[in-house]
Amino acid sequence: MAIDYDHLLNFDIPEIRQSYGAAEVARYGLSVGLGQDPLDMRQLAYLDALKDDRRVMPAIVNVLGHPGFWLARPETGVDAVRLVHGEQGMTIHQTIPPEATIVAKTRVTGLVDKGEGKGALLYYEKQVHDEDNGALLATCRGTTFLRGDGGFGGPTGPTKRAHQLPDSAPSHVFDTPTRPEQALLYRWNGDPNPLHLDPRAADAAGFERPILHGLCSFGLAAHALLAVMCDYDAERFGAMDARFTAHVFPGETLRTEIWDDGSFRTIAVERDKMVIGNGRFQYRTEA
Repeated sequence: MAIDYDHLLNFDIPEIRQSYGAAEVARYGLSVGLGQDPLDMRQLAYLDALKDDRRVMPAIVNVLGHPGFWLARPETGVDAVRLVHGEQGMTIHQTIPPEATIVAKTRVTGLVDKGEGKGALLYYEKQVHDEDNGALLATCRGTTFLRGDGGFGGPTGPTKRAHQLPDSAPSHVFDTPTRPEQALLYRWNGDPNPLHLDPRAADAAGFERPILHGLCSFGLAAHALLAVMCDYDAERFGAMDARFTAHVFPGETLRTEIWDDGSFRTIAVERDKMVIGNGRFQYRTEA
C-alpha cells in the first residue's frame, strides 16, 4: 500500500492523556545518566531525592504523551519496517511541574517525497499541555525518514535545513557513560521496541547486539547541555534540535562537544563515531 499524501498529512493521531509524578520523573532522570555522581546535589534534585528541591529534567517532554508506534498502522500506507528516526527537537515554554496530568497531541506537519528508491521525509510535532490550567508546557518536533516510501507523488520540498557546526574547536566537553543495561531501563519510559531489548531482533535488523533508543541518546545529550550550559538549572533550558547520525550501543561513553553559541554534537567515544550532529541549543530567554 503506497502513501496517500493527503491522508497521511491529515492522519488523526489520538490525543494522549497521562499523569506522572515522582516515580516517572526519577526514572527518566536515571535513564539519561543523572545520579551517576550520587554526591552531586544538583543532579539529585532531578531524581526526587531532595524533598526541598524537586526539579524535572526538561527532556522528559519527549516521552510524555507519546502516541506509540502509530506509523505501524496499516492505514498509514508506510513501510514501518524500514523507517528510521532522523531528527528530534524540543522547545520548553514553561517549567515542567514535578507532577501533573498532561494532554498531548501529535500531528503530521509535512511530507517530502525524495523520489523512487530515495525514500521520503515525514515531519511531525507534539504539543504538551497541562490539563489543569491548559498551559502549553512544551513543543516537540521530529523527522522520520521513510526509507521505503519514496516516489508516491508528493511534493519534493521544502526540506528542513540542518544547523551547521562551527569550524573551531568546541568550548566544552561533557562525558556521559552509559551502562550495559541502559536500554533495559530506558524502555520503561514507554518504548518497548525489541530492537533495543532482544538480541534476536537486533540480529535480524543487522546489528551485533541491541542498540540504544535514539531518544535516550538525545536525552543524554540534553543532560550534557543542562550541565554545561545551564549549570543544572532547568529554568534556563529553552530549546534543542539535532540530527541522529549513527546508532549507539549500551555501555558506550557519549561525549558531547559544545560550543559557546549553543552548537553541539555527540560522539560514541569507543568507536570515535559521531552519533548526534548538527545540534543547536538555545536558552529559554532566546527561544
